[in-house]
Amino acid sequence: MTQASSPRFPALNLSVAMMIAGTVGAFVTEAGLDPITTVFWRCAFGTVFLGAWCLLRGYLPDPGLSPARLARAALCGVCMVLSWTAFFAGFAKTSIAVMTIIYHIQPFFVVLIGVVFLKERVSADQVIWMVSAFVGVVLASGLVASNTVVTATWAFGILMALGGALLYAIVTVLAKGLGQQRPEITVLCQTVVGTIMLAPLANFSEHIPAASWGWLVGIGVLHTGIAYVMMFSAYPWLSTPVIGVLTFIYPVIAIIIDWAIYNHPIGLPQAIGMAMIAAATLGVRLGWRFPGRRASARLAPPAE
Repeated sequence: MTQASSPRFPALNLSVAMMIAGTVGAFVTEAGLDPITTVFWRCAFGTVFLGAWCLLRGYLPDPGLSPARLARAALCGVCMVLSWTAFFAGFAKTSIAVMTIIYHIQPFFVVLIGVVFLKERVSADQVIWMVSAFVGVVLASGLVASNTVVTATWAFGILMALGGALLYAIVTVLAKGLGQQRPEITVLCQTVVGTIMLAPLANFSEHIPAASWGWLVGIGVLHTGIAYVMMFSAYPWLSTPVIGVLTFIYPVIAIIIDWAIYNHPIGLPQAIGMAMIAAATLGVRLGWRFPGRRASARLAPPAE
């Protein structure tokens, strides 16, 4: 495997990558296509960019890409593509800000998957953070204590955000089994799978305006290519606390865009909910403990 060189400014790399990622909702909205077709073109343009990048960097051919790893990466691809589709579909049903912040609860689904299926142990502090995050989801969704008009469409959008986050969490768990495989190769496998999987379902009969092609290329090259490469180049050189904090540039940018461009202001209950999700996510990622609790306090996974 080719050894990655240290980027000159890894924190800046990750910050810019998260700023780019935070604009994906606007790109999807402006493209104006149905979610399946949008994700197909994301995968297609992402495959072209990542394939060229990996070839130029000498990551391909990858001798470590065994059939078992390829199958696992392909399964990651299926879940990732479904996650993207659910995420994009929810923008029109709720709002970019709400979808983005709820989508970011996926770390808690990773913990739950570990407890239920992998028999991992979870601390009492993690349980408290998870409860706090899901209370935050209820507030951020606008379902209670909010002036938001809750319709069946809005509620379905919230379910899409939760479903997309769960699928993303599954990708995270599956990707742990890929060992030292370069993340660019893993994402390339995902985009190839997505292109093949969605080709029979994408809408090729409808005319796509010239302006929409620019947004679609941006989603594939900027959000799936450049942003991912910048993230992966920065991660090995940054501490967990720095990564945890900088990751929240993504939802902040999404919230600002949703308010400034699409006139979707955030009410106080939703803002409180989003803050609860952000604090709980940082709490889990950084291992924050509540006063009076010992680090060794653990809760056993539930019995089968």
